[in-house]
Amino acid sequence: MSQFSSIRRTFAVPFHISLSVSATLILSANLSLMPSAMAQVVQEVVITGNPLSKLQSANNVSSLSGMALTQQGQSTLGETLNNLPGVSSTYFGPNASRPIVRGLDGDRIRVLSNSGASLDVSALSYDHAVPMDVLTTERIEVLRGPASLQYGGSAIGGVVNVIDNRIPRKPMDGVLGKAQIQAATGQSERSQGALIEAGQGAWVFHADAFDRRTGDAKVPQALPCSKPGSAALSNHICNSASASNGGALGASMFFDRGFIGMSMNAYRSQYGTVAEDEVTIGMKSERAALEGEWRPQSGILQSLNFQASQTKYKHTEFDAGEAGTVFANQGHDIRLQARHKGWQVDQGQWDGVWGLQTEQGQFSAQGTEAFAPFSNTRAQAFFAIEEYTVGKASFNVGVRREQVSTQSLGNPDPTVNRFELGTRQFSPQSLATSAAWQLHPQWRLSANASRTERAPKDYELFANGPHIATAAWERGNSHLGLEKANSMDLSALWQQGPNQIQVTAFQSRFANFIGLMATHEIEEDLPVQIYQGVRAQFSGVEASGQWRLLQGTSTLDLVWKADSVRAQNLNANEPLPRIAPLRWGASLIHASGPWSARLGFDWHAAQNRVPTGSMATEAYTLWHCNVNYKQKVSGASLNWFAKIDNLSNQWAYSATSILTSTAPGKSPLPGRSLRLGVLAVF
Repeated sequence: MSQFSSIRRTFAVPFHISLSVSATLILSANLSLMPSAMAQVVQEVVITGNPLSKLQSANNVSSLSGMALTQQGQSTLGETLNNLPGVSSTYFGPNASRPIVRGLDGDRIRVLSNSGASLDVSALSYDHAVPMDVLTTERIEVLRGPASLQYGGSAIGGVVNVIDNRIPRKPMDGVLGKAQIQAATGQSERSQGALIEAGQGAWVFHADAFDRRTGDAKVPQALPCSKPGSAALSNHICNSASASNGGALGASMFFDRGFIGMSMNAYRSQYGTVAEDEVTIGMKSERAALEGEWRPQSGILQSLNFQASQTKYKHTEFDAGEAGTVFANQGHDIRLQARHKGWQVDQGQWDGVWGLQTEQGQFSAQGTEAFAPFSNTRAQAFFAIEEYTVGKASFNVGVRREQVSTQSLGNPDPTVNRFELGTRQFSPQSLATSAAWQLHPQWRLSANASRTERAPKDYELFANGPHIATAAWERGNSHLGLEKANSMDLSALWQQGPNQIQVTAFQSRFANFIGLMATHEIEEDLPVQIYQGVRAQFSGVEASGQWRLLQGTSTLDLVWKADSVRAQNLNANEPLPRIAPLRWGASLIHASGPWSARLGFDWHAAQNRVPTGSMATEAYTLWHCNVNYKQKVSGASLNWFAKIDNLSNQWAYSATSILTSTAPGKSPLPGRSLRLGVLAVF
């Protein structure tokens, strides 16, 4: 089997129903606008995190779309979002990373696909990638903190919603599409993606495809490499090449009071895991989705939405070309949500949504690194969110009740008898409330508070085996109880014309924070780590702003951001691991007609607050710049872009990457890279 051979695009026919929950929020322009529109500070965008479709919300949300997504897009979800305030990355080399939101990662961050469950095993291990690519993504939204209640306990830290238009949600007549091609020097990247949509009458059709190929990532200093065919010492991260492709077909039928649509998509990837010089992962994921909406003409319902999906995921870990451990996950989710019509109460109005959700997953791991057993997980949930709006203030309350069943099936290999068998059942209950006040045309205040409970995952309960990504022998604890957190955040937004400042302070206090804790045991030459519950506290601040320095035929803006998280294990009275240090950055953005340019930096402080066994990291600064040009050609819009990442070729290590401690020296951050590309929209 060729390590990075072409991957055939195949489409299975699983079944999915997806619910579209939308709301309009005001977001800063430097996150969601094209450079040519930098003269505006805020823009209304559709946010699936708010089911009540309000123009303003207390929810703390960031969004990447348009040219901002094109320019910041990387091959992994975590690195794509790493520059947003309050969001960092697990960074397991250039090919695998998940977002960390306010210091929380893994199964505390819910990754969604169009507001529906995205079934994979990326939360199980840091070297497992998320099966998505920004080349076919319309928008990515990050919903932080208590407002993510509606998506369950696994969203205790936040929600990352990857949005595409594979199921068209608006009727259209005619044809539209876009195509993107780009190349980058840092990893010898060559990638392209395209989509097309056509509509006539009641029908709209969608098709998209992408292909991305990279070599080993360049770094400022020489690193050793034992992989056959590679230099023993070179300025590259050994075994960091990748090849991925995929695509989708979708269609929707519209009627007078709603629509119904379906899509099928496939994703294929082969990539190197940088912790080991000869280990690669071959991944495939197939997902189908069905989504619909009905808006009854009479009665108490304003709209009824539904979605369901079925996903088949599998990846094989190859050691020197020989198949090793195989991880698989397949299952489905169904979500039904009803929004009732608003009714007047005194001087205000009540609006609300009620919903049901069910998920089922079947996990398996076979091979030498099968550290978790075969398992079945089932979850059912009821949720309700009501909002009262009066004048310039709004008050929101939500509740969620779940039933979760997790069953360990052991391993079918009779020689593997180390796993505990059994079933655990949990009944998490969560409550959230929020308030927002428009105190003045320039000032808006909001507050969120929640009491959230999360059921332990299958591996947290029943794991028992070697895990190379953590360089440990991991053991679950079948006696674990619910993870419980009390969370709150306070936000203030000031804006006047093109100028704005937003500051958010947050805190989450856990009565039973479930994490891997070190022991003094050794098994098969690996240190034993056990999942245990401890008291923990996360607190911090996020801030961002924009100031117009020059206004006229051209504009010049200063945009800035900063964040800080402090996380403490209250039982051991020591810091929790893999927490981002104080970060802040600033950029100058110049726009004149079809041209725009940006020059800026991101500074990361040294991270010396680490627990025993973790390594501290030094401070570093990453400079970046980009130039964009937009032109019209025969009815099409061409967006040319050039960007340089790590302009000064800085040598640095990520404080949030487990590799910094478990494989020191193996995976620094990538060095200087020039990216050139064009995005055509027609």
